[in-house]
Amino acid sequence: MTAPHSLLIKPVVLALAMLLAGCAVGPTYEKPVMASPDTWKEAAVAEGWVPAAPADAMDRGEWWKLFGDEDLNALAERVQVSNQNIAAAVASYDQAQALVREQRAGLFPTLGLSGNARRSGDRTVPIVAGSAGVSLDAGWTPDIWGNLRAAVNSAQAQAQASAADLAAARLSAIGLLATSYFSLREADAELILLDDTIEGYQRSYTIARNRYEAGIAPQSDVLQAQTQLVNARAERVALKRTRDTLEHAIAVLVGAAPAQFQLAALTAWKPVVPSVPLGIPSTLLQRRPDIASAERAVEAANAQIGIARSAYFPSLTISASAGTTSVRWQDLFSAPQLVWSFGLAASQVLFDAGAIGARVDAAKAAHEGSVARYRQTVLTAFQNVEDQLTATASLAQQEALRREASVAADKTEQQFLNRYRAGQVSYTDVVTAQASALSARRTVLQLQVSRQAAAVGLIQGLGGGWDAEWLRGDGEAVSTR
Repeated sequence: MTAPHSLLIKPVVLALAMLLAGCAVGPTYEKPVMASPDTWKEAAVAEGWVPAAPADAMDRGEWWKLFGDEDLNALAERVQVSNQNIAAAVASYDQAQALVREQRAGLFPTLGLSGNARRSGDRTVPIVAGSAGVSLDAGWTPDIWGNLRAAVNSAQAQAQASAADLAAARLSAIGLLATSYFSLREADAELILLDDTIEGYQRSYTIARNRYEAGIAPQSDVLQAQTQLVNARAERVALKRTRDTLEHAIAVLVGAAPAQFQLAALTAWKPVVPSVPLGIPSTLLQRRPDIASAERAVEAANAQIGIARSAYFPSLTISASAGTTSVRWQDLFSAPQLVWSFGLAASQVLFDAGAIGARVDAAKAAHEGSVARYRQTVLTAFQNVEDQLTATASLAQQEALRREASVAADKTEQQFLNRYRAGQVSYTDVVTAQASALSARRTVLQLQVSRQAAAVGLIQGLGGGWDAEWLRGDGEAVSTR
């Protein structure tokens, strides 16, 4: 006769053998293949952008420091600490990490302790009955088909995607800060320019009025000078409003109420357009956080296929318990009262009218969709970089030409003003020359800031300052610099 304990051992040995054999039903993940060009098409015409050296091809760290502005550096540090969009991304990343730990916990047995006590009686019978019990319960669902491990892999990929989203949020917030800050400094420079221009227009108005009062110029000259002066003052009011709006936007980016934030105006500001290593196009697939996030979504979707397929196979659950029960408290832990149990349960779906197959097909379709989104993200990234390279080259050429035009316009303005004083031209010619000179000066300022904005856009397009070790196969560590 077979011993009772041998009947219990055989199922355990069988279960362990099946577990060790392992039979993962999910497809092996393969990163989507995406061909990348050998060089950047527009790199040859983009002045100031140089090939990357091996030391800087993967990480530029605090890229905003390339612009050499201490105020911007201080604001960027505040953004990383206090920006609420970044805070939300950090919370999402923490949540994703917690989900990974939750899924990993499913690979291990669960252990629980329970107890109970009861007393009962009847008023007609002077006897009180009671019972008490303590039980230690354990349960385990072996990962025979790999569905639990697939769930862990899916959660881990989603956590890595969340890390990339966090890096993207930081890159976007600091990029928006930089462009807003440069626009504010442009407004400061234009305000100084307008102040100087208004002083010049005031002198021109005085000259026209003196000539009119002397009877050597018509009143229309005075009215034109007055109109030009008042319009310049109105432009200054509008420009001040623009600066205030930009200051409010920067306050929100650094996590402060606009009423509690102020950025002092600069009397002298010299914009810097940095030279940034381009790197080869293939590094874009490792440097752009949106590409990294899309690729992680592909792996998560791939794991979901295995989870859906596992429903075709039996599920196995092992349970065990040991405890004691007694009608008297003093006998609760005595040996004769100890009881135990061991169980092995299996279940298999025999007919579901194709529901499992539908879920597998849905998981496959979701995976194909994530692959398509990944490839589209890569193509869009390549387009974005090429666009920024084109903008960089075009703006640099425009600035040189506009600066030359501004010098000529300044000379023209002075010449017409001198000729008007000599009575050789009408005041209309002076007004036209002054308007052209002011427009040329402002255009040069705007192009300088546009070049800085293009530099920020290119750095963002290249995924500046971010690196994920897990994309290079160096392990599971995640960096979100």
